[in-house]
Amino acid sequence: MEILIPILVLGALGLFFGAGLAIASKKFAVHIDPRLEKIHGLLPGANCGACGGAGCFGFAEDILSGKSSIEACRVSEEAVKEQIARLLGKKIEKKVKLVATLHCYGGKKVKDRFIYQGIKSCVAANQILGGLKSCVYGCLGYGDCARVCPFDAIKISEESIPVVDENECKACNKCVLLCPKKLFSLRPITRKVYVACLSHDSGKDTRTACPVGCIACRKCEQVCPVAAIQVIDNLAVIDYDKCTSCGKCVDVCPMKTIRKKE
Repeated sequence: MEILIPILVLGALGLFFGAGLAIASKKFAVHIDPRLEKIHGLLPGANCGACGGAGCFGFAEDILSGKSSIEACRVSEEAVKEQIARLLGKKIEKKVKLVATLHCYGGKKVKDRFIYQGIKSCVAANQILGGLKSCVYGCLGYGDCARVCPFDAIKISEESIPVVDENECKACNKCVLLCPKKLFSLRPITRKVYVACLSHDSGKDTRTACPVGCIACRKCEQVCPVAAIQVIDNLAVIDYDKCTSCGKCVDVCPMKTIRKKE
């Protein structure tokens, strides 16, 4: 009898606390939207942070809560975005794919002003008088952009120039933000013509510093049939809303600064 009483007491307590936990689990249960896992499964899983969210799962939560739009994911293909939109009962406007574009073609063609023996990083080298290159606007070639790219879409060529693989590029914007010279931009992939220079020096000074820099000769302006290119502050600038990628500006550019992706 002495042993039976404690057993009954413990059993009663167990039933009491068990019932309490069962009630609490129902009352405080967190409802998980079944669409969350589906959306997360459709996202690329790169966790690149380009959307501004805490990884792909955090971004999926933000989409469901309305804090972020589907378009904020730079990495997902349009077909994936459409699938997510259908899950949410929404429609999205189709957009042309963007690709990172380097506005420099100097590389080893540009002479060095001094011998740099510091950290092999564009960001670090740029702290020393704007870098070692004669053209202070040009690419330093140490590959910070290639290292930061989460999709391995950028390689450094033998000429020390970053080359973008447009098939692999997801327009995540990381190279654009990191480059200390601000040499990258995002270009619509359907627009093949681009200006491989960012120098605002006079034509004479640019020619002295770089053999392939824009000298503001305005020949591109004169030949463009749709007025899509203008020389602004000594640099040719393309308006991609007008550009048809006809390539006439490429043909007349004496410095081969204006280039066309094949």
